[in-house]
Amino acid sequence: MDVLPFNNFSLGSGSTIEDFCTINNGVGDVIIGDNTLIGMSNVIIGPITIGNNVIFAQNIVASGLNHEYIDVNTPIHEQKILVSPITVEDDCWIAANSVITAGVTIGRHSVIAAGAVVTKSIPPNSVAAGNPAKVIKQYDANTQQWVRV
Repeated sequence: MDVLPFNNFSLGSGSTIEDFCTINNGVGDVIIGDNTLIGMSNVIIGPITIGNNVIFAQNIVASGLNHEYIDVNTPIHEQKILVSPITVEDDCWIAANSVITAGVTIGRHSVIAAGAVVTKSIPPNSVAAGNPAKVIKQYDANTQQWVRV
């Protein structure tokens, strides 16, 4: 746990962070809702808000932090740090070995397939897969079925 006193960290009721995780709120808040599981060996770097009833499987990287790289004559560690919040809404499942990049929102009731790299926001009720992740299915409330897109 790399939780610092100048940004918020909260873990909701009934939530669990399993072994070998890195949680870092150094550049932004880390807020985890109720009944949420952060599985083994995840890296969570704020700013990030993770909703209620969310499952993060194993080996996921979700980072609201990035580095600017404009001047090749300046070492990258001396260049500007960019921060853009991540939001994972309620009732999502993020499968193993996924990456969620800064500025992304994953809509409620969505699934991110194993190994996906999420670089753009995913709408609610969607299944996204690939690198970069693309929506491959959406839930149709009228038929109550998942439909390929």
